[in-house]
Amino acid sequence: MENEKLALKPGAYRLLHKIIRLLAAENIAAYLVGGFVRDLALNRDTADIDIAVGADARDTARKIAAALGGKYVSLDEENGVARVIIPDETWHLDFTTLHGDIEDDLFRRDFTINAMALPLDSNIKASINATRLIDPYSGLEDLRRRILRVVNPGVFAADAVRLLRAVRIAAELGLCIERLTEIRLRQCSRLISTVAGERVREELLRLLALPGAGHRLTYLDELGLLTAVIPELEQSRGASQPRPHVWDVLTHSINMVSAVEFLLRQGSWEYAAETILASVPWPEKLSRHFEEEIGHGSTRKTLLKLAALLHDIAKPDTKATDAEGRTRFLGHPQAGASAAASVMTRLRFSNREIQHIELLIKYHLRPTQMSHEGTPTRRAIYRYFRDTSETGIDLLFLSLADHLAARGATLDPRQWEEHTQITRDVLARHEEEANIPKQVGLVDGHDIINAFRLTPGPQIGKLLEAVREAQAAGEVTDRQQALLYIERFLAQDDTSGTNLIKE
Repeated sequence: MENEKLALKPGAYRLLHKIIRLLAAENIAAYLVGGFVRDLALNRDTADIDIAVGADARDTARKIAAALGGKYVSLDEENGVARVIIPDETWHLDFTTLHGDIEDDLFRRDFTINAMALPLDSNIKASINATRLIDPYSGLEDLRRRILRVVNPGVFAADAVRLLRAVRIAAELGLCIERLTEIRLRQCSRLISTVAGERVREELLRLLALPGAGHRLTYLDELGLLTAVIPELEQSRGASQPRPHVWDVLTHSINMVSAVEFLLRQGSWEYAAETILASVPWPEKLSRHFEEEIGHGSTRKTLLKLAALLHDIAKPDTKATDAEGRTRFLGHPQAGASAAASVMTRLRFSNREIQHIELLIKYHLRPTQMSHEGTPTRRAIYRYFRDTSETGIDLLFLSLADHLAARGATLDPRQWEEHTQITRDVLARHEEEANIPKQVGLVDGHDIINAFRLTPGPQIGKLLEAVREAQAAGEVTDRQQALLYIERFLAQDDTSGTNLIKE
């Protein structure tokens, strides 16, 4: 240990020396703390430099931002935490105020691996001797042993978001949670309901972003944390489902997260060989698609995992038995979309994120409904993307994951091939459409009103949509054909009394 060195990246070393000079001019004692020191010990890249100062952190951060031409951001007004963002620098500077001396400060931190400090003074070198570490709780040794351990028994009561953070940090760093810490996690799990929704959301999204999130959700459930965060899931526990399902609703939903990861090439699927991926398309363009950011901290990939967890949340409420004794869950996609929106509103997701998940859940059965036999028609594919909007591609993979997580080891290769063929057909048609210049409307509302002496109203919009659908299907290609198409619609409506215009 005496000869062990902690190596600062050159950019961080230069930045820290600028800060040291500024702090020295104000006679402010300071320490590198928390995640930065931990990641330094692990030789792991990090975006944040955590600095505890013997002064008002917000005032200090404002002065540092002004001196370095950076931007001041308040992160936590109540606890006086502030950030400095410096243009053209890789790192953010996060400042906290020391309450008492450094040992007192470290005692109030969460885990031993985050309760280490380095004096930030002129003696700091690019290669730091580990003996300079202030490490009263043996955090460095815990890193070597690959365990996560609380600093003191009261850490979860002091800030209950640490309950989720424990599982997330262990997953990120490949650590095992120490036995007594795990016991305290179980004992305190219900405290998570006292945490502000946005803090829970941040930890949940960071956990879902990691490979192996499905297994981590199982662990959260074992700790009592999953249904403490989302109580609406509790009624899914033990809720049986008819074949082809092999698991109850909750187990199916958690396993579906693992199935999503498998399909997105982020993990394995223990119930089938990797060869079943051969029929699932995965061009580089799709990989980039799922990395697209939807909200602050969320991507299509993380939201697809969340949708997988929540997609059947309304099944217990909609469960019924029909006259022939079959179990049905009529309307569960629509009811589930509404229930999921309530969960996400409580967790302070953005409107766009909520709408994204609502569409995924509302239409999660739609891909397999496009074609009961053969290739989906151009008309069916048009309607599919019209209704599912920007989630259409994501839904195809949610549907595939649902197929896998319903059947587990009982997967029928022939049925799987049929399902993946639908996915390939829809994606191919979507790609084909994307490479064709956007179609211009063949007629507008005025054309229809004038040609057929109709009055303005909802019927005009429905007729225009019918023409767009026929155009997408290749059934009409010019204005004259479009008007004839409308004429037939109107004539058939008049003679049969049937509304042929699809909503």
